[in-house]
Amino acid sequence: MATTSTRKSSVRFKERAELLDFLLEVSAVTSETLDLDRLLPALADFIARVIPHDLFAILLYNDKMQGLRLRYARGHRDEVVKNVILRLGEGLTGIAAASRQTILVPDVRSDPRYISTVDAVRSELAVPMVARGKLVGVIDLQSTRENAFSEQDAALLRLLATRAVTSIDNARLYQRVQRQNRTSKILAHLSQEFSSILQLDELLSKIAKAIRTLINYDAFSILLVDTEQRALRHRFSERYDQRVLLDNIPLGKGITGAAAAQREAVRVEDTLADPRYIASHPDIRSEVAVPLMVQDRVVGVLDLESERIGYFTEEHVRTLTLLAPQIASSVENARLYEELAQREQRMEQDLKAARKVQSILLPREAPEISGLEISIGLRPAREISGDLYDFFDHGDDYAVIAFGDSSGKGAAAALYGALVSGLLRTLAPRMNRPAQLMRRLNESLLERKVDAQYVTLLLLHWDKKFRELTLANAGSIPPMLCRNGERVKTRIEGVPLGLLDDREYDEVTIKTEPGDVLLLYSDGIQDQTNPAGDEYGGSRIFKVVAANAAQPTRQIVDAVLADLDKWTAGGPMSDDQTLIALKVT
Repeated sequence: MATTSTRKSSVRFKERAELLDFLLEVSAVTSETLDLDRLLPALADFIARVIPHDLFAILLYNDKMQGLRLRYARGHRDEVVKNVILRLGEGLTGIAAASRQTILVPDVRSDPRYISTVDAVRSELAVPMVARGKLVGVIDLQSTRENAFSEQDAALLRLLATRAVTSIDNARLYQRVQRQNRTSKILAHLSQEFSSILQLDELLSKIAKAIRTLINYDAFSILLVDTEQRALRHRFSERYDQRVLLDNIPLGKGITGAAAAQREAVRVEDTLADPRYIASHPDIRSEVAVPLMVQDRVVGVLDLESERIGYFTEEHVRTLTLLAPQIASSVENARLYEELAQREQRMEQDLKAARKVQSILLPREAPEISGLEISIGLRPAREISGDLYDFFDHGDDYAVIAFGDSSGKGAAAALYGALVSGLLRTLAPRMNRPAQLMRRLNESLLERKVDAQYVTLLLLHWDKKFRELTLANAGSIPPMLCRNGERVKTRIEGVPLGLLDDREYDEVTIKTEPGDVLLLYSDGIQDQTNPAGDEYGGSRIFKVVAANAAQPTRQIVDAVLADLDKWTAGGPMSDDQTLIALKVT
């Protein structure tokens, strides 16, 4: 039971967002169960968190008794809980129910309408609960203090009642249906079956067959809300177990549109006497439409039709209303799954197209460059690679080789790499010095600044006449040079391109010898781990290169990749793996 202690400031919801979060929590929790014995205590707990009181009661209206029966209470005596039945208009609670208006009394001793159950009570707040235009019950709070409840409390309790009343009403409907043993078993089975089906057409067909076991309809439809077209779109319709095609219905039109707009079931005993009816099948004479709602949002409408006048009963409506939340949730899940599958299919098609484009941008075979034997190895971690490389041959004088890696992985890295490749193709023919080309590339990328994107790049200028390699580096792994089985250190550094303005880049020139092997490789090879978490590393790469230095470059590339696969023992690739082997002939 809540106490009348001083209210904390946090209860007053300083921000509107706090109140909305609290109300969302109430809606989520109260919609989780159809068991009143769990639902009502949960609601009482929420109210106790925000409105201090001494006595709490939820009274539910009973049609047969034409009165309110105390269904859950805290602080009230057991005999009161068991025996009290209030007629409409009797006491403050009965008046709230009859008038469907909030009753707030600061001092019950001065109000002749008050019926005393506890002598110490001084103030009372009663809020009616109404769902689908019908009285469901009353939430009643009492306190031993005068003026214990404010208008703010009353407004907040009304909000809580609005969030909880549908769940309470649904729970009562469930209890009624549960009394029918056959229907109860079928509903439990259907609930489980629906939630396990993610293919939308299969699910809707299953729903149609399942409902037929409960209600012998002549026509069945499920319409889904199309917000863009502002229409109810027939997603599944059949008559006499035969699929049929029907036109879409504008929102707000027809019996189904009325159900969606009113957010409650609509039962029509004679369709010919109802001007809202839109004829979809000949001979239809009665119809029932139930909105499908997910988190207070209408996602569609379940519609049944019969050739008999007045065929659908209130019991049918209660059964469909009970099934509707589960159907809505299952349909929405299946629809989202279908949408996701279509999106993935489109993405896969886009990736295939991107892979084709990249295969053009990234040559799989190196061109013939005088004085060099070249082979390439490329293995993307995803469909497309963020690594980049290119070759620019300038006749008998020199050639430029570019090798780099865009930040990140996948499509974004590949697109940024394509941008760099395009700039290289434009700028490389104009300037033959690697440092000069690197500086101009950096300026061009900063003119087209992309947040969080950059590229590491290694440029090699091959002088065919003097057999010299001049290198410039922008954050890439330095090339590995193997000469006569020994590793020749080549230290050159620089800032990645696309990050900082006014960068200058150094150059290092290497006088090559016949048989020299130069290996360019991405960090996806060097940093690849084995099942124990150890990195492959540059030392292991060099051992493979040295062991195969006398072989053609194709064999060197294949040997490195084969040893890497042995190292990973079938584990997943962590990054794109690219390498280029060059041998001086």
